[in-house]
Amino acid sequence: MLLSVKAGHTSVAHVRDLRGVIEREKAEIGVLISLEEPTKHMRTEAASSGFYDSPWGKRFPRLQILTVGELLDGKGIEYPPPSQVNVTFKKAPKIREDEDKGQGNLPLKKNQG
Repeated sequence: MLLSVKAGHTSVAHVRDLRGVIEREKAEIGVLISLEEPTKHMRTEAASSGFYDSPWGKRFPRLQILTVGELLDGKGIEYPPPSQVNVTFKKAPKIREDEDKGQGNLPLKKNQG
């Protein structure tokens, strides 16, 4: 996910710029955060970016526009829950102590010194 924060006057050009960065960086979701309400043209441009279809079967807007006011009011960015996002790393399975015996693993010896 990429975030772009703009404090001054925002326009459809900012949405197009973010869309280009999303495509160049191969990001799934981009969010433009601004102080001002987005224009109709900005919303149309964001909507034309399509959706991110998550591996968990839910769709999220690919390019989202939020104001600081909306964030302060509790509106959040739409994205997969963090517990489902980690598709890069896998956790090793847990091995119970009784399963570990007889697997060729030797117990650690305490340092006798």
